[in-house]
Amino acid sequence: MRFREHEDLRRTHLPVVKSGGKVCGASIRRPLSELLIILAVAAIAFNKPAEAQNGTFTVSAAPGGIAFAAGGGGTLSGQFGTMNALGIGTPGTGVTVIPMSNGALYLTKYQITISGLPNPHRGAVTAFVNSNFTHPAALILESCPSSSTCNASGNFSAISLLAAAPTAVVAAPGITDQTVTAGLAIFVPDNNGASSFTGVDTARITLTATDTTNNKNFATAEIRLDTPVGETVQSAVRLTLASATGGLTITPGADFSMNFGFVNGLGFNPGAGLTTVAAAGGVVYSTPYVLQPAFSAFRSTTATIKTFVSTTFAHPTVLILRDAAASAGPYNNIGTTAGTATQITTAAPDRSSITRFLGLFVSNTNGAAAFQGSDSATLTFTMTVP
Repeated sequence: MRFREHEDLRRTHLPVVKSGGKVCGASIRRPLSELLIILAVAAIAFNKPAEAQNGTFTVSAAPGGIAFAAGGGGTLSGQFGTMNALGIGTPGTGVTVIPMSNGALYLTKYQITISGLPNPHRGAVTAFVNSNFTHPAALILESCPSSSTCNASGNFSAISLLAAAPTAVVAAPGITDQTVTAGLAIFVPDNNGASSFTGVDTARITLTATDTTNNKNFATAEIRLDTPVGETVQSAVRLTLASATGGLTITPGADFSMNFGFVNGLGFNPGAGLTTVAAAGGVVYSTPYVLQPAFSAFRSTTATIKTFVSTTFAHPTVLILRDAAASAGPYNNIGTTAGTATQITTAAPDRSSITRFLGLFVSNTNGAAAFQGSDSATLTFTMTVP
């Protein structure tokens, strides 16, 4: 019926009748139905579909980064290897480790290439964790955007776990016909107690390339951290010594060293960093020092620290090493075997600093047992985490 009406209307437009030298014609108004049809046609013409995206999106290993094995459907598989929260040991091939105050960041780099988008279209890339580690308190995936150098912990942040709110890897407005480098990392935090974990775990990350001109996704890729077995978390322990304020300097090396300098049985002129405490038969030269325990991936949240004199002075009756919890004492002789080791603490927290006082007793004996000259001894500290 509408088509017939339209045809009839066109016939009514046929002009024109001349009458007395004037042109006469009928004035006809178009019905609403025809106006709606015209407006609809105009709307389609002004909303032309955006040009179809036909760019290519490639994810690949970067020079010096971990190797990836290509799989079907745009997947890449690789692994960081063995890791621990203290960053101890040699990291896997292509991985750099950055020890931190609360864990260790293991990082690598990879490359993203976008090309073939029609000018002026550009492509951005986002990422989200589509299959997270089953032990998220022990392993956290992090990303570094292509705009960064990706060589420091501050360049990285946790990757989103939500597809609807992904993490930017190549930020808008994006790139085209270009290869850029981005960073991927696993943060291994100190993780002791009930949530501690050692063993193998895996995760998967989805990367999505989006045409920023029309906001259409044109390709995806997946990084699978599962080849050949997955990521391995180890337990780790470390015990270090440090100089305390006002005490002798402790020098690190293959072993730590400390020098009491010139001492005597009367306590005259103690060197810088030393104080003297009276003792029967001589005097104690005392210095504070700091024990720094660190451990991760243990069920216990505290450790036991002991020490013993593993190599005694050559003159063990003149020079004796002693321990105290306070500067004023009391100072007790340190055991000279592992079985008689002196207990420092049974409740040392992870990443703590424990100040103790090491005393050197100097006898004021005279006669045949007296001694003048240089001597040395070795203390061995042990830390045990249940």
